[in-house]
Amino acid sequence: MSEEKFESWAIIELFGHSRIAGLISEQTIGGTSFIRVDVPEVDGCQPFTRFLGNGAIYSMTPVSEQIARLAAEKIQDKPIHIYMPEIIAQFPAPEAQMITYPSDRDNEAADWEEEDLP
Repeated sequence: MSEEKFESWAIIELFGHSRIAGLISEQTIGGTSFIRVDVPEVDGCQPFTRFLGNGAIYSMTPVSEQIARLAAEKIQDKPIHIYMPEIIAQFPAPEAQMITYPSDRDNEAADWEEEDLP
């Protein structure tokens, strides 16, 4: 009985209302299975790889390469999101991206919409 390697282009929905699109495959690291997502280059952003545990995935939709690339362009996921001002100061833009969210006490005065959040 031979084990077939799984590989497909897909759009993956993650818990936390985020999505990622790219070429997916299975990979075992330290005895644990992960879904490997190879996100293609989009809009001049370098391609990158992200490993996802099964608990992070809400759904996975296999699609054509063309659809996955279009989705990756629309999603515009970044290789890393940093919210640590002491670390972000060490990197010149655009190497790192700092995401800030209004605090609860700023909600009344904040000029933002929930759909504006990444």
